[in-house]
Amino acid sequence: MDNRIILNYLSELSANNNREWYHEHKKENKEATAQFEQLVQELIYGIGSFDESVLHNNPKELTFKLVRDTRFSHDKSPYNPSFRAHISSMGKLPVPVGYFIMIKPNGGTFLGGGLFADMFSNATAMVRDYIAAHSEEWNKIISDTEFKKYFTVKGTALKNVPAAYDKEHPQAEYLKYKSWYLEYFMSDEEVCDSAKFLEKAVKIFKAMKPFNDFLNMALKEFKMPAR
Repeated sequence: MDNRIILNYLSELSANNNREWYHEHKKENKEATAQFEQLVQELIYGIGSFDESVLHNNPKELTFKLVRDTRFSHDKSPYNPSFRAHISSMGKLPVPVGYFIMIKPNGGTFLGGGLFADMFSNATAMVRDYIAAHSEEWNKIISDTEFKKYFTVKGTALKNVPAAYDKEHPQAEYLKYKSWYLEYFMSDEEVCDSAKFLEKAVKIFKAMKPFNDFLNMALKEFKMPAR
């Protein structure tokens, strides 16, 4: 596993974000993709040491395409110069929540967890209800020393607490949220040291597991909308 190969390819793609260059460098794409899938496999093993629910996954089924959907975007660049994967008990679906990795040059690499998507109103309602009913458990998770060492809870939020909830609730600030997620950014230098990067990534994912577990308890009755 050599993360430098991944970063080098993505840097070149970022500088040459066009279809001609992409198709002329299929060999480099294949090599970088293989390195990323190997990294994801090692992460599955590492995460599996504390969360066995991910061990059945195949790296190829967890990754996202480089090709961008530009139909509704002002940016018509055809490719997203990053490698991304979501590792959970149900693969790369947004729910149940799991462990997200994005490798992107120039400091764009991050490790994430939680519910990133806020387009599922019923999922948002489930999490709000669960936080409201389990205030002390939520507070214990986000106040934990190891958690705070790496994370602050992020997410899109309303200006006010929704009418269905007590404005004086101890977790009122989090009841405004429509999504609840974590991000830990890492430098290119950290990414390039493949062994240390893997070790640190597993440690960080372990620190976010109680947060993910809480959200997944809230979302246990959630069903993805039929397409």
